[in-house]
Amino acid sequence: MTFKEEIKRRRTFGIVSHPDAGKTTLTEKFLLFGGAIHVAGAVKSNKIKKTATSDFMEIEKQRGISVATSVMGFEYNGYKVNILDTPGHQDFAEDTYRTLTAVDSVIIVIDAAKGVEAQTRKLMEVCRMRQTPVIVFVNKMDRPSRDPFEVLDEIEEELKIEVRPLSWPIGNGTDFKGVYNLFDKSLYLFTPNKQTLEEGLSLDVNDNQLSEEIGQTSADTLREELELVEGVYPEFDKNPYLEGKLAPVFFGSALNNFGVRELLHCFLEIAPPPRPSKAEERVVEPDEEKFSGFVFKIHANMDPNHRNRLAFVKICSGHFQRNTNYQHVRLGKQMKFSSPTAFMAEKKSIVEEAFPGDIIGIPDSGNFKIGDSLSEGASLNFKGLPSFSPELFRYIENADPMKSKQLAKGIDQLMDEGVAQLFVSQFNGRKIIGTVGALQFEVIQYRLLHEYGASCRYEPINLYKACWLEADDQAELQDFKKRKNQYMATDKFGRDVFLADSSYMLDMARENFKGIKFHFTSEF
Repeated sequence: MTFKEEIKRRRTFGIVSHPDAGKTTLTEKFLLFGGAIHVAGAVKSNKIKKTATSDFMEIEKQRGISVATSVMGFEYNGYKVNILDTPGHQDFAEDTYRTLTAVDSVIIVIDAAKGVEAQTRKLMEVCRMRQTPVIVFVNKMDRPSRDPFEVLDEIEEELKIEVRPLSWPIGNGTDFKGVYNLFDKSLYLFTPNKQTLEEGLSLDVNDNQLSEEIGQTSADTLREELELVEGVYPEFDKNPYLEGKLAPVFFGSALNNFGVRELLHCFLEIAPPPRPSKAEERVVEPDEEKFSGFVFKIHANMDPNHRNRLAFVKICSGHFQRNTNYQHVRLGKQMKFSSPTAFMAEKKSIVEEAFPGDIIGIPDSGNFKIGDSLSEGASLNFKGLPSFSPELFRYIENADPMKSKQLAKGIDQLMDEGVAQLFVSQFNGRKIIGTVGALQFEVIQYRLLHEYGASCRYEPINLYKACWLEADDQAELQDFKKRKNQYMATDKFGRDVFLADSSYMLDMARENFKGIKFHFTSEF
């Protein structure tokens, strides 16, 4: 297969949603279709002892939620599919935002009863900023749910995007009979609790056989509703979808494996292959000969027995090959990688080569940080991977003096993942952890104990925001640091950070020191 054909057959996408809408369950079913797993796991279930493939961390299995993005790749119908399953919980939103920089398209999962929820709106904003194409999957149709037209109206209104249904549900809850696929004009009948793959009947909606299959009343209702769909919604056109202006919508039940195949087939046909990536220097096209890529995530302890760290690299252009020298742009040095890996959540296999759109894992002994670039030719720096200003802060203290080395190493490695940020107070030298959500503190404490054998405790600290400082006039910066000594800290990379304890204090500082710029993300 030629280099360009390899690029064309790749589909790299993220699955995003509000917690509990069924995102991880949908991921499991995709893997089942791809033959990547043989039994779909459950996120929460007493009957199914197998947990979801993408929720492989111990804390994820216990809590029944995803706390880290996991990457899974498989082959299906001649396509190479790369799925990134992201955490839905807002406390892990930063991991999700960064993941969206590494995908070419997105599937948004919405609960048919609850409709559009808060986290879904935020994620859609990120997709809109990056003009990422989205497909919507309305899940849980086998449970009592809202009128589909009502759900579609809410999607248009809340997510500010035009919609076009490409499948249509027949009833819902206990009356759910199946879906009619408008994309390939076929009927899929729903059989509850079957984990088998249903075959569709190729049926025109006006065919008499429709009444025999679903009953006269349901057939009449379906014909009426489809007539309304055709009258109200625009014809499906691939270009507005690719520009991020139109969202195709599918209905189904991920748990019962229903409506998933139609979604996957249509997605593979219409979703974009790898798209150009923006670097600070220029736009990088995927079919360029020279290899380039960037690190969008670092995961410590993928294998707790070996204390290993993996840098997740999204390939933007060229042909990556094992044991070849590539330039680490920030460090300005050549590096070669003997065991790059492909993923199936925590299961890894060594890859000899990879193409644009692929995600590979590179074993890391501390050389990488999030946002680093690798390239074969010119130095390229890819944009859009900031650390956001934390909103919650706590002092972190060692609870076991015998384990201070383990604690220091654990904090160092977990902070590299970008899940939280570490600040060291210039006033008293104490370590402060900053996060965007309260659950992060629990996850850090849990992982320090179970992965590093180090116990920690938190102490309260009253802070409002962390701001990175930038000034042309160094004298003014020094004066500011002297005056605000007890609120100054350094981040993991030694940069000055101002920890304001209230919005009033921050406003006053900006008012009194006009020559200093206060940044709320680390990328400036």
